Parts: sequence; structure tokens; C-alpha cells
Amino acid sequence: MKKNILLLFAILLLHFSAISQDKPTPSLVKENRPIPKEVIKATREFRERLMADPYRPAYHFAFPEDNGRPGDPNGAFFANGRYHLMYLYNREGVGFSWGHVSSTDLLNWRHHPDAIVPGNGDDGCFSGGAFVDDDGSAVLSYWMLWGDKGIGLAKSKDADFNNWEKSASNPVIKSAEWGITDLKDASGKLFHVGSADPSNIWKKDGKYYMATGNLLVLRKYGSRGSGLPANTDKPALPEDSLNYQGDRLYLFASDDLKHWEYQHELYKSERKWTNKNEDDMCPSFLPLPSSAEGGKPSGKHLLLFISHNMGCQYYVGSYKNEHFYPDNHGRMTWKDNAYFAPEAMVDGKGRQIMWSWIFDDRPDSVINNRGWTGTYGLPRTLWVGSDGTLRMRPVKELERLRMKESVVSTIKVVSGSSVKLQEPGKELMELEVTIPSNSAKQYGVKVGVSEDGREETIIYYDKAEKKLKFDTRKSGLSFGRKIIEEAPFELKDGEPLVLRIFIDKSIIEVFANDRQAIGRMVYPTLGGKGISLFSEGGDITANSIKSWELSPSNPY
Repeated sequence: MKKNILLLFAILLLHFSAISQDKPTPSLVKENRPIPKEVIKATREFRERLMADPYRPAYHFAFPEDNGRPGDPNGAFFANGRYHLMYLYNREGVGFSWGHVSSTDLLNWRHHPDAIVPGNGDDGCFSGGAFVDDDGSAVLSYWMLWGDKGIGLAKSKDADFNNWEKSASNPVIKSAEWGITDLKDASGKLFHVGSADPSNIWKKDGKYYMATGNLLVLRKYGSRGSGLPANTDKPALPEDSLNYQGDRLYLFASDDLKHWEYQHELYKSERKWTNKNEDDMCPSFLPLPSSAEGGKPSGKHLLLFISHNMGCQYYVGSYKNEHFYPDNHGRMTWKDNAYFAPEAMVDGKGRQIMWSWIFDDRPDSVINNRGWTGTYGLPRTLWVGSDGTLRMRPVKELERLRMKESVVSTIKVVSGSSVKLQEPGKELMELEVTIPSNSAKQYGVKVGVSEDGREETIIYYDKAEKKLKFDTRKSGLSFGRKIIEEAPFELKDGEPLVLRIFIDKSIIEVFANDRQAIGRMVYPTLGGKGISLFSEGGDITANSIKSWELSPSNPY
């Protein structure tokens, strides 16, 4: 390319972005203007640049362009045979908007016009959810930016959900200040609830319900501990600060989607599961099936959410009498918050499917020169096991990407050594390793191993600590978080370890026995594709090793 691609991309943005006083609309689209030749050329060269990017995922959903920070998945729903998914991004020259894609197979996504953008009473659109009403219309719930606005709704009635109309009643839940709504109890005493990050709406007995997040309430009235921004300019915490500590959701109800009344906290926040400085934001609240294939609801609900300091987590429990009663709690990130902002929906088969934003972890100077950032973890199907805890695995549709299967029946690994597989790894691949029960203390797989051994990503089971571990300290020589991520995981007596590992350029995800999973961004620089098995503290024998090269599914 003879010309600077960034200059050409700037020309593209200049022509395609126009900001009106109310709602920004791409001028070439709105006015049906001729497409300048330099715009066509810039578009093609930008697309070619993305296809040549060594770290842009090929089958994980990746933002088409621009700044996906924050890059929360939002507004997921299933309707008319299609999966719809929104993605939060900071649209150049416009502000925080919801991009919109849809798919029939969860692999190949078609782009729609942005669903909601700044305008009509707000200065931007932050996280929220989606709901399909009985008449087939879809409703988005979102956090209106900025300041003392509140919660907004937008509705679409057309078959393709290309056109969304913001509610004339917005904000349907009014903020007194950024993310906080002030209310009075029966005695006239003032109290505070959150008006940020609304959940998906759900409907029961003809009434609509929605829950709102508590980050700003927690920061001001509850906790100023580690992981939250400094509050040195704020007064001392109030005497009733205990009432505002920890993760909390505030339940609102409506008869008409226009007028919403506060009910109570959705569930009781308990310190046996979370810390007092953890918030509850990006919530998703949906019924769980009892099978990976979906079917009828199990009678249990799943509450997915984040705390900003500890990332994605969840409760499994019962929903009755407008209250949620958690039975157990789990996390999807443990050492940090790199797996973030979950979004889920229930499809036509009754499956609950989720996505999550995986942090980029590259310097701004690098990201800004790439023209894009924003990647989601693989879609996971979620269900409740017979023991009442959460189960998870990649959706079955991903098997359609498999090509060139390789099978190895038996490999023995002596304690303290590693055995390299004859078949090298691929840039895009799935690896399934089954290792029978044994006496080893640590054993697993090394992927992305360079010839000189300087780069490798290690995924293994630690029997003594009862953890699934994901070591990225040598995953790349430059970018990425250099840590050992550690997920609670214990094999039962006689149970084999079954690891499914997905490699997609800069993303590696592992799923273990349908009970645990870890996803991280990595940035290998030496081009290593070696794969080896290793063991410490005992011999192991892998009796099944399958691998597939995977087809790319992203358009670029």
C-alpha cells in the first residue's frame, strides 16, 4: 500500500459520519449521495489491512472497525429464526452507540445499521439488554448518557429489526445524579437505588420487570475499598453504608413499559460469596435449561453480571414472588477482570447462550494504529447440572467450522517431561485432549510453543490445588497480561480430564469437563505452533487426542 492507510480511513470516516443536533446519521446514507472513489478505495484497503492483521480473530466475533472500549455485548435476543446481538462501541465523531449484527448459525454475522446512537434526549447509549414481547416487537433497555438522565428504552417492530424508536417516556427510570435514583420509604426517609446498566426486561403474569445496577450507589454510599476509584473528595460513608455494600440489583416493575415503579432489591447480597467493594453491573437474568441442547426450563434462573474489579460472575438460584434466591455463586474470571460484561439470551430451542467481552490488553498506541478493537469469547451454552451448579460448553454450531481432523490414540508422558505432538498446531484450531484419572500432581497441554521454547501458553489441571490453570506468562514477548489464571475445578474419583482448547490467533479458550472455562487474549510474536503434553509428579497417558483446523467465519 503506497498511501498511509490511516489517512484513507480518516477520509472514510469524514465522508460517512455527520452529526446532527439530534441524531447523528451517515450523510451518504441519508442523502443518497454518490460514493467518492477515495472512499471506495479506503474501504477496500482497510478491509485488506484487517484481513492481514496477525491478531484479529477469524472465528470469534470481532468488531468491524472503530473503538470497542467499552465493548460490552448488549441486547441479545432470538426472533424470526435469527440471533441478534448488539455491541457497545465509541463511534468516531458520534459517541457511544450500539452496533447490531444477526445470524442464523451463531457463526456468520450480518451487519445491520446501528440500533441506537446518541440523540433523542441522551448523549450516548451505555449497556443494557433486550426483550421480545408477545406481539413480536423487540425492546432494548439501556443506560442513557450522561449525568442525571437514567434508563431508556427503544423498540423495533419491523421483521429485520433495522429501525429502532426510542421511547417518548425516556428516561423511564429517572436519575437524580449519575447512575443513582433517590427515593423515599413509607416513613419519608430518603434512600438510594441504582439507575445504571439495566438488565433485560422479563414478563410475568402480564407485568414487565427490569433490574438496575448499583456501581454508582456503591461508590458513593457503600464502599471505597480496593478496586474502586478513589473518593478522596467525598465525605465519610453514611451510617447505613452496610445497606449499600456489595453487589446489588434493584427491581422495577411496569404495566405498560412507560411507567416504572421501584419494588425492592432483587436478591440479598452476601459476603460469603462476594466482597463489600464488588458491584453488580451488566446483569442478565434468565431461566436455565437442564440440558446443553435447551428444552424446557429447569426451574432455576441464572443471574450473570460483573463487578468492575473482579469481572464476570454468576448466581444460580430460584425466582419466586418477585425475589431471586441464589443457591450458589461462581466466577468466570478470578485473578483479574479480563473476561467481562456478559450478555445472554434464550433461543428457539430453549438454550441459554452467552457472550462476554475479552479485554484487548494492548497499549493504546498499538490499538489506535490498528483501526479496531473489541472481541467476544465464543458463544457458550449454559445449563444447570444435576447437582444444581452451572454447566457450560461452546455451542454445537462451532463444530461446523471443523476441517482436517487429526486423531492420536495413545501418548504416554513420564513425570517431569513433555511430549511434542507430531502434528503441529494451526493458527485456527480446536484441540480435544482426554487424559484418564492418574496420580500426577499437575498435567495438561502446552500450545503455541515456539521452536526455541521462549513462547508457550500452558493449560493444566492442578490436582493438589483443585484448579484449572491457564499460564500466559510466556504467551508472547510483548503484549498481554502475564499471569496464571486459576479457576476452581476438581475432578471426581476416576473421572478423566477432558480439555477442549480453541485457538484463534490472539485468543485462546479452554473448556474443562463442561464445568469450567477460561478465555484470555494472548499475542505470540515468534509464530510458534508447537503442541505438547506434560506432566509433573506422576506419569500420565492420554488416550485420545483430536484436533481440527477450523475455518474462518468472520468476513474480514
